[in-house]
Amino acid sequence: MKLAVFSHCAIDTITIGENNYEQIGGAACYCGITARQFKFDVDLFTKFGPDFPKQYLSEQKINFPNSESKINTTKFAISITGSDRTLKLENKCEDIDYPGVDADGHLVSPIFNEISTDTFKKIKNDSNFLLVDPQGFFRQKDSQNNVFLQKTDLDLSQVNAIKVNPEESKQIVDGTPDEIMLSLQKKGIEYVLFTNKTDVSLLVKDKIYSITLPNKQVHDTTGVGDIFCAAFTCTMLKEKDFLWALCFAGGAAQAALESNKVGLQKIPKKGTIETNASYFYNLVKFRDL
Repeated sequence: MKLAVFSHCAIDTITIGENNYEQIGGAACYCGITARQFKFDVDLFTKFGPDFPKQYLSEQKINFPNSESKINTTKFAISITGSDRTLKLENKCEDIDYPGVDADGHLVSPIFNEISTDTFKKIKNDSNFLLVDPQGFFRQKDSQNNVFLQKTDLDLSQVNAIKVNPEESKQIVDGTPDEIMLSLQKKGIEYVLFTNKTDVSLLVKDKIYSITLPNKQVHDTTGVGDIFCAAFTCTMLKEKDFLWALCFAGGAAQAALESNKVGLQKIPKKGTIETNASYFYNLVKFRDL
């Protein structure tokens, strides 16, 4: 099976306490490598500059057609305190183009406005199953390059699944978490994922399914949402079972957090994800909405 991923690669400088780590990342890398753990072929639609170690993607057997740019790679400075983080944008590569691809599923997860409205429309028209993590559609920067979120008129028609957190969801709709999920569902989205730190909810039809990740010491949260999205998408495509997809997504995020590793090193192996998924499957709560 093949997953098409749309997002910029990045070079991140991650600060945790007194320690600085320079890592390659971006949703492109986190989603792509997680999908490879699920034995998916991956076509990565991205852009990166001559400063990016593209051999890392090649070693992971990830395809990245027409991705090389003369402009340096998108770069963030990320400061992490517990489960909270702040971002500064230090550089932005050129926008992503999309000539078309034959894939089982598409995963759109921009990190800073690299996917235009027209490109997003082309992706939607071409997709059999599309999951969107909209964070990068909302990101703007101030005069000091601090990244903040701003409301954007985002057309979510033809989207099958979406993953939002409280801050991101407010850029689309207002209300309580239940009201937000219902509003997103009314836009035609079949699977609405709402993550609030360790609490994960999924709205399907008239029921909300929820799991809680064990609340342990959190080290580096960078990319955990991307790992979650890729695990959900790959499981949905393979198993056609949203409950297992929720549990695999939660299991992947939990394994990444428990690794205490930084950057891409935290992407878990399939066996660890499966073990966690089986644990969560027996603990899923559900309620009518």
